[in-house]
Amino acid sequence: MDTPASTIIAAQAETHSLVSKLWNYCTVLRDDGLSTIDYVEQLSYLLFLKIADEQYQTDLSEEPKRIVPEHLDWSSLIAKKGGELEAHYRTVLVELAKNPHTNLGTIFAKAQNKITDPAKLQKLAVELIGKQEWAAAGVDIKGDAYEGLLAKGAEDVKTGAGQYFTPRPLIDAIIDAVRPTPDDTILDPACGTGGFLIAAHAHIAREYAGRMTKAQQDHLSSGAIRGVELVPGTARLAAMNMLLHGIGTSDGPSLIDVRDALAKQPTGDERVSLVLANPPFGRKSSITVYGTDGKLDKEDISYDRTDFRSTTTNKQLNFLQHIMSALKVDGRAAVVLPDNVLFEGGAGEAIRRRLLQDFDVHTLLRLPKGIFYASGVKANVLFFDKKAPRADKKPCTSKLWVYDFRVGQHFTLKTRQLRRHHLDGFVTAYLPGKSRKDRVATERFAPYDVTDLLKRDKVNLDITWLKDPALEDSDSLLPPAVIAREIVDDLQAALNEFAAIAEALGEPVDDESAPEV
Repeated sequence: MDTPASTIIAAQAETHSLVSKLWNYCTVLRDDGLSTIDYVEQLSYLLFLKIADEQYQTDLSEEPKRIVPEHLDWSSLIAKKGGELEAHYRTVLVELAKNPHTNLGTIFAKAQNKITDPAKLQKLAVELIGKQEWAAAGVDIKGDAYEGLLAKGAEDVKTGAGQYFTPRPLIDAIIDAVRPTPDDTILDPACGTGGFLIAAHAHIAREYAGRMTKAQQDHLSSGAIRGVELVPGTARLAAMNMLLHGIGTSDGPSLIDVRDALAKQPTGDERVSLVLANPPFGRKSSITVYGTDGKLDKEDISYDRTDFRSTTTNKQLNFLQHIMSALKVDGRAAVVLPDNVLFEGGAGEAIRRRLLQDFDVHTLLRLPKGIFYASGVKANVLFFDKKAPRADKKPCTSKLWVYDFRVGQHFTLKTRQLRRHHLDGFVTAYLPGKSRKDRVATERFAPYDVTDLLKRDKVNLDITWLKDPALEDSDSLLPPAVIAREIVDDLQAALNEFAAIAEALGEPVDDESAPEV
């Protein structure tokens, strides 16, 4: 049964109010040296304990199951005050980390209390977290509020939170295009805080409500949706975020694998039917790659990946090769990639040739600037399916459809944010669930034959045909502030590229002193 619009509006207002309260308290804690990531991390511990307590208290079964042991639960925490509260909180964090292979263990792995002022800890736990009935909300206010805090953190680019955050409207549009099913096994090999995984689960729960078989339900609840994340603190946020959205159980096997996804070649059982990813941009991972082309590209960490046909230390190209290996035959992928992956020569050209040959690379969405929290990012979403080798040796790709959502589109993080409806045109043109033979070319949506793509210099897929109206019509020129912002973003992106090159050449880059436009 659909939730009434009035209920949704009321819940959104309540979520906004709650996020504002929690965010304001984050500002207070900054005086104690807490970053946004630190604050959201501490908040995740307390939220988990409170929600686990609510679920236990409202469990009407004959033998209610405790998610958290009684002596470490929420009630035991808020029964104490002052220094005793702070000391018990530290004990709780240590004890709950002792089962590392569970979701609970992932959340509390190496957890530390960073709110050292007992009075502030008590205010956060008792007055802000404790007064909210999280589990009883008619809609998913707990998850929405948590995600709202992550978005707030991502806006503050100096905290580093933005590198883990993909705009929700973009995620939702991608999910609407690829349409995950209860039979899928879904992987995000660079999951950050879990946005793609949560959206995929929500789509399945909504579209297949009341129609899933017992086998599908079991599949969905036993690791069908999982992620890999290199940074332990971010993996913690992902595990918490997923639990808040009803994915997995606290004492079940961890759905977030905390490791370097590129360090391990996927085996047969680990291959999946759907990959959704926004791999990290840049060249900052130090690696040595041994590819099957016999070349060696050396930095500090060794990746012995015999499944990588092309040798490179370009992180995005290696993530792309990893995703190609992680897919089952007939599996599909939607991957956010920067422009350089589409035109870079050398290994980039070889990987694009292999993609067109062995995969059905069917759709490319060109994204505008101003939608990511990193300045000047020019990105795309590449959609492709893995195919069995053709007996006639012809490419598995026949046509690449390019949707140009970049030209003439201008967004900012403050005054004109990207919303889901802005991508309605793309999703409609994509024809989700229908044959791509029925697609219709439009001003922004054009097909390119694989024969022509393979003839392009370096198999360059950075294709554009539209002209920005602001450059042709003086009446449609952008406001000076927007033009200035775009210039600043371009300069910042260039500086970031130069910093990455310097680091690749062995010159350490101090992020604190790096130039910022």
